[in-house]
Amino acid sequence: MEKITSLKNERVKNWKKLHTKKGREKEGYYLIEGFHLVEEAIKHEAAIHELIYVSGKKVPATWQHQVHHIFEIIPEIAKALADTEAEQGIFATIKLQSTQPQVNEKQSYLLLDAIQDPGNLGTMIRTADAAGLDGVVLGEGTVDLYNGKVLRSMQGSHFHLPIYRGNLSEWISLLKEKQVPVYGTELNEQAVLYDQIGKQSAFALIMGNEGNGVAKELLAQTDQNLYIPIKGQAESLNVAIAAGIILFTLKA
Repeated sequence: MEKITSLKNERVKNWKKLHTKKGREKEGYYLIEGFHLVEEAIKHEAAIHELIYVSGKKVPATWQHQVHHIFEIIPEIAKALADTEAEQGIFATIKLQSTQPQVNEKQSYLLLDAIQDPGNLGTMIRTADAAGLDGVVLGEGTVDLYNGKVLRSMQGSHFHLPIYRGNLSEWISLLKEKQVPVYGTELNEQAVLYDQIGKQSAFALIMGNEGNGVAKELLAQTDQNLYIPIKGQAESLNVAIAAGIILFTLKA
């Protein structure tokens, strides 16, 4: 165990770089914050590189046996590292890992097209986890998975199910090869009511950009497009809420 007491320490500087996508890609790690996320990472055997916590913070002894690089820091460093005002004084760095696409004809997937709001992305991944899906695919234009707000919104769900980055058009082709039905979300004359499809043992659902919806070229590749009727005066549903409604309706 090493104790760090200076904000100018090189390790501290490197940890702070992990707040940016460029820094994460350069260093090969991302930073998680808070007891729950660290606990989930350890429970699911994530590739934890370093455990960092404020001196005096109670940390389970088992954690210290599972992580080789442990650092005690002063509160000033914790404040500098924190992405929230209510920091908990505990952090971990985790190795970035790429996941190779694996499509299974008996599985269900959530495909996300250009989702820009970190809170929406994290919530949809957490919802996919709760609904029992087998993977999430982040298409082009989707916010970085390791953005601090995304990590907080996911609440550790990225440790529970595979998350891929890829070309959604290619993914749709792969899914169709495996006979997995692909559903888009769109409000038009050809779309059908979301609860008319019935429970599915395997499927893929595409949710689109908050302002523009799913790209037209992707909608043209789907087996069927679905819609949720708006019964009140609201113009539309939040994309994460809509995803939750459809996922729990479709998933067998």
